[in-house]
Amino acid sequence: MINEMIIDENGVAFIPSLGISFQLSETAKEIIELIKEGKSKEEIVKILAEKYNIDWREVYIDVEDFFIKLKVYGLIK
Repeated sequence: MINEMIIDENGVAFIPSLGISFQLSETAKEIIELIKEGKSKEEIVKILAEKYNIDWREVYIDVEDFFIKLKVYGLIK
């Protein structure tokens, strides 16, 4: 599902097959783009920690939480 997600410049995501849309934060948008590029959870944590100069452990908690939400909504396995 995540690969078919279309995200506009305002951070509104749309999934055509489900006909649903929702608003994404800048970080959520970034994480989804990284997932679409084939990055692993660990790679995403490293990229975001370096980009925002935040301890990787803090980033890991937030990324893990986001991945759980994506799974709950059936957007990833």
